[in-house]
Amino acid sequence: MDNSNDDRSTRTGADRSVEEPAIRDAPAALPPLSPTTTETATFGMGCFWGPDARFGAMEGIVRTRVGYAGGTTPDPSYGALGNHTEVVQIEYDPDQYSYDDLLDVFWTSHNWRSQSVKRQYRSVILSHDDEQHAAAKRSRETVEDRTGQSAVTTVEPLETFTLAESYHQKYELRSTPIVGDELDDLYGEAFVDSTVVARLNGFVAGHGDRNQRLAWLAALDLPQGAILELERRL
Repeated sequence: MDNSNDDRSTRTGADRSVEEPAIRDAPAALPPLSPTTTETATFGMGCFWGPDARFGAMEGIVRTRVGYAGGTTPDPSYGALGNHTEVVQIEYDPDQYSYDDLLDVFWTSHNWRSQSVKRQYRSVILSHDDEQHAAAKRSRETVEDRTGQSAVTTVEPLETFTLAESYHQKYELRSTPIVGDELDDLYGEAFVDSTVVARLNGFVAGHGDRNQRLAWLAALDLPQGAILELERRL
């Protein structure tokens, strides 16, 4: 996997649509897997495995990826993070979600009240443009006013994003017996950009509702062993 910095710091998503061999047909009742336009948001919410799964289970989220951002150390890696932070980057369908919708999930899905001991796990919103930056600051003020508590969350412009190592991508799914290996073999380099993989990663972590999970299970075209393991987990 190429871990170098790329255009993932821009707001409008590049065309990373991939073939989805794990499904016969996308569930008809759900949003399209490859909308014509996507936008991108980047958040630091502690260990990036959890928010990768949380956002990945949401219909209208096209793809997720985890990586390192918010610092100046060149070429960060998990073993040499420098002053960067673990972040999740979300590519979403703007017809399904606004940026404010994603901010609502951000605030309800991690601890924004207490400063992390390590910069690696700090709470941060990394904006992709001035509009996102202003929206993030307004959102933080709203949360503080509503709760009467101060948020340690910082709002900063995203300068660079470095994709994390492959073993961190969709960690919950990779840790699922049979299924993770099957999908990794099936998708190869496209694993990280697959909508199906993002959704299943969220499901095995316990996110998504029952009807949503059943609709996706019915659409999968995977070996019986993988299907049985997913049914057991879901």
